[in-house]
Formats: sequence, C-alpha cells, structure tokens
Amino acid sequence: MKLILSDHSLSLPPEQEDIRYIDLSGLKIANCVGCFGCWTKTPGRCVIRDDATRVYPLIAQSDQLLYVSRIFCGSYDVPMKTMLERAIPIQQAFIRIHHGETHHVQRQVVPKKAVIVGYGASSPQEEALFRQLIARNTYNMAMEETEVICCEESQVEAIVKERVEAWKN
Repeated sequence: MKLILSDHSLSLPPEQEDIRYIDLSGLKIANCVGCFGCWTKTPGRCVIRDDATRVYPLIAQSDQLLYVSRIFCGSYDVPMKTMLERAIPIQQAFIRIHHGETHHVQRQVVPKKAVIVGYGASSPQEEALFRQLIARNTYNMAMEETEVICCEESQVEAIVKERVEAWKN
C-alpha cells in the first residue's frame, strides 16, 4: 500500500485501491501524553481513542510513504509531528542495535520507501536541520530509502501529483 499524509488539503485524483490519502488537518489527533500505555497496557495500540488510531496502522502497513509538511523550526509542523509522535505503537519498547546505534524494534512494520516534502523553510539553515532530522528518523521508522524535497508552498501540489503518477507506473 502507498500512503500520503499531508498537513493540509491537497487536490488529488480520487483514491485508488492501493493509494491512500489522509489530510491530517481534518482529523482529531491529540498529543501523545508519554504514558507508554501502547507498550505496557495495550501493546501496539494507543490508549487515546481518536483519529490517530486509524492512521498509524496505515503507516505500518505502507511500503511507500509521501509525507507533506510545513517546515517549522527545522522539524515537521504541528499536525505531522503530532501524528508521528502518536505512531509510537508501531514500535516496541525493546531496543536493538541498528547501524551501531540503539533504536526501537518495529512491530510488524513493512520496510518503506519514503518521500518527505517539506515546504516553507525560513532559511537554508532551517532546511538543513530538517534534512538532518529526516536522516535520523529513517532509522526508527523502517525507511529503507528516503528522499527529502524542500520547496515553496506553491510547488507542493505539482510535486505530490508527480510522485503519485510515478507510483502508478
């Protein structure tokens, strides 16, 4: 399955059977409270019952991801950051050595090819920090291949449509 997560509404063609599109701005997703209930009380499931519980399983099942987020302080902006923090149930509490570093063991997560589209960086330094963050995230998020595209907000739609077309071929 292919998954598009965006922090704002995109004009995309109708969903196809193997391509899912989720506009995070239209969902009710609470902040992670750091209770670790997803590891201890209800392993693999967040104890907070909101829209995130139907999104993070899709992240785990996807073999190709396309994230679209405004860049804020060198990171994902609030909607994407909140969702990714709430996706912790797809990891286990257990630690493994990966590329010489400690990282969480994944919980039945499909290896991924990911494209991260970040837009609106205020400076080259903020863009560089965003790219560094994504490089660090790849280890904990089962991303085998990652491409980071930084652009202006006006370019987002065209980039996303181009990537979706490439998925169809």
